[in-house]
Amino acid sequence: MTDKIQFAPAMPIFRIFDEAKAKDFYLGFLGFTLDWEHRFEPNSPLYAQISRGGTLLHLSEHHGDAAPGSAARIAVDDIDGYHAEIMAKGYKYMRTGIEEMPWGMREIKVLDPFFNRLMFFSPSQKG
Repeated sequence: MTDKIQFAPAMPIFRIFDEAKAKDFYLGFLGFTLDWEHRFEPNSPLYAQISRGGTLLHLSEHHGDAAPGSAARIAVDDIDGYHAEIMAKGYKYMRTGIEEMPWGMREIKVLDPFFNRLMFFSPSQKG
């Protein structure tokens, strides 16, 4: 065993079923950027990468890439600022709050249109 091996953060793959709904949620509401998208041919399923800050997510319409109902935890340095940003967008399908967790974290939990869960978190400000 060696400690010279370096690991990068995991890159979740979320299964999606509707490209327009996925882009509205991830790009419009959550503020991610579309990095690239791929299709093997026109009218074939979408595979795409989105990002925000150091977080990379893959979205896939391909059967078997991931199961609906997956989850990811994403660290955010300003949970209050991020909450204010997304709530100001008036996304009609999601109204979420900030929850104080008993293990010392504050979390924003969102559910995408395909039942994937994203939990944005930062350490609690309680001393």
